[in-house]
Amino acid sequence: MKQAQRAARRAANRLARAAALLLLLLLGTAGVALAAPRVPASDDEVVEKLPVIAGWLDAQRKLRRELAQRPGDEATAIEAATTYLDLARSQGDARYAGQAVAALQAWEATPIAQTPPAVLVMRATVAQFLHDFDGAETLLKAALARRPADPQGWITLATVLRVRGRYDQSDAACRALGRVGPALYGVACLAENAGLRGNHVAARDALRGLLADPALAGAPQAGTRQWLWTSIAEIEELAGRPAEADAAYRKALAAERSGYLLLAYSDFLQRAGRSREIPSLLAKEARSDAVLLRLAIAHTQAGKPQAPRAVVPEAEELRERFEAAALRPGTTAQHAREEAMFALDVQGDAKRAVELARLNVRLQREPIDLLVFARSASAAGDEAARDEAKALMREIGLKDARVDAIR
Repeated sequence: MKQAQRAARRAANRLARAAALLLLLLLGTAGVALAAPRVPASDDEVVEKLPVIAGWLDAQRKLRRELAQRPGDEATAIEAATTYLDLARSQGDARYAGQAVAALQAWEATPIAQTPPAVLVMRATVAQFLHDFDGAETLLKAALARRPADPQGWITLATVLRVRGRYDQSDAACRALGRVGPALYGVACLAENAGLRGNHVAARDALRGLLADPALAGAPQAGTRQWLWTSIAEIEELAGRPAEADAAYRKALAAERSGYLLLAYSDFLQRAGRSREIPSLLAKEARSDAVLLRLAIAHTQAGKPQAPRAVVPEAEELRERFEAAALRPGTTAQHAREEAMFALDVQGDAKRAVELARLNVRLQREPIDLLVFARSASAAGDEAARDEAKALMREIGLKDARVDAIR
């Protein structure tokens, strides 16, 4: 019994050490500067305690117990990694992504060719969350070469390629997804790419056609309806139809709230001059960096007429997190989008925003990335950067009426 307890304790501390190693991917915590990493003296030393989440402690203990008992069991490890990654997404805390990585550590030293394909897909999904898109792509292609009928692998690959602005390759992954998975996902995947290319009507009609299916009407399909309405809202924004985008965002919210949706709608509200609506929208969300950024922008814009540079608590907290993250090499590029938005919309430092936005589009090229780059260039009066943003859009085939409207 004691031996089992010691094994469980060692496994728990290995998870904690892995989370600590991934702190470089986290933008710090308020008021805490991240100094040089500390290596624990033994497996019995607790390195880090993650925040306690209501209803989660018992589940966490169960996960760790099962991992300690069956560390090499594929299903157990993937279930644990999935649970931790879901927490990382919902709480905005990359330390849980570290726990997801640690849950798969039984295959850490195993060559890719000998690692189970499902484990590779899970590792790729975590890598995508941590903005390691090259690593995610490598893992996914290796997994799909051995298991080409894996819908999760194809949809994740399609997403990674889309984020990088490689729409033709993403289309190919979408079509493969349509052949091996539910037709809905293949159709929606291609529609999203079509919307990015400017085929707004076709994309919108395809997504609305999916929503018209009676099979999506029930409560169990609320998440799918929310995803489809959010996709429609984003396409309407690209098409320069803000009223229609607002209506679609509201239908998405009525279906089911999610962190991604709330952030996307917050950004829409900011661009629409409705920043005062953002704090109530995000009031119940965990204070992740992304949430703090939107709150800081909202409060900064609300105070501009009276005190253009008044101290905003969320802005100060986020500034401290960014400064802490700067102590870790390589983190600026991974979070350059957020830092560019902070520099532009909170600090009013357009030149710094241009530098960060340019760095960001080397890594990811979603519409928001090019939009932030173009907005920053315009605010800085940097014609070369504005031309660079538009040239990059032409190169990848992105059409965005919001960027076209920027002068």
